[in-house]
Amino acid sequence: MTTTAYILAIVLDLLVLFIGARFLLQPRPAAAGYGVPAKPDGDAAYLTIKGLRDGTFGLLGLALLAFAGARAEAWFMLAVAIVPLGDTLKVLRHGGTKAVAFGIHFATAAVVLISAVLLFAV
Repeated sequence: MTTTAYILAIVLDLLVLFIGARFLLQPRPAAAGYGVPAKPDGDAAYLTIKGLRDGTFGLLGLALLAFAGARAEAWFMLAVAIVPLGDTLKVLRHGGTKAVAFGIHFATAAVVLISAVLLFAV
């Protein structure tokens, strides 16, 4: 179970780091994939903030796992699960589909919580 807990945490941290980089490097396609497309004439701040937020969370998660251990990463995962839950609501409130809201964001929150449980068990 230890290997599974660490691998899942690393994969989630790398995934959110990738998503952050995508929002910085390819903001419009990233926003469309997020479920709330960016307006053609604006939203640059939203795209940059989203990219920086996700990139920071990915780096922080990797740093916690490497330097503070599984328990610190577990608490981080527990707290950071709020983000995809909030993203679920944002997508629903801003014209996104239920499939994206629940199939991507809510499902991500569930996987992050599973990761926290596994890390607490290590």
